[in-house]
Amino acid sequence: MSLAITATCHCGACAIKATLPHGLSDAARCTCSFCKRRQAAAVTATTASLSVTKGADTLQRYSWGTHTAKHYFCKICGIYLYHQRRADPAQCGINLGCIEGVETWQHEPVRWTDGVNHPSDRT
Repeated sequence: MSLAITATCHCGACAIKATLPHGLSDAARCTCSFCKRRQAAAVTATTASLSVTKGADTLQRYSWGTHTAKHYFCKICGIYLYHQRRADPAQCGINLGCIEGVETWQHEPVRWTDGVNHPSDRT
C-alpha cells in the first residue's frame, strides 16, 4: 500500500520525494487555526523518507506556538508543500495538491481532523 511520490510547488522551484505508508487513503484537513485557513488536504509521509530534491534554498519554514510543527512553503510562489507534524514529528503531511499526477477532486470528500483540541495544547 505504500507509495513513493514526487511533489512540486506551483512555479517548479521546489520539489520533494517521499514515501506515503498509507498511499493516498489518509488524506485529511485539519481544524487548527493555521490549517483551517490554508485548507490544503495532506497525506502522511514518514519524515525519514522525505527529501528535498530541488530548491532547498527556496523553501521557507513557518512555525508558531509549540514550534513542533514546521510548515514549508516555496518563497517564490507561496505554495505550501509539506509540514512536519506536531502530533508526531516522525511524520510529515504532504500537500495532496502538490503530488504529481494526483487529481485532488477525486479524493473528496476529505475528512477533517481535530487540530483545535490538540493534545499538545493541553496542560
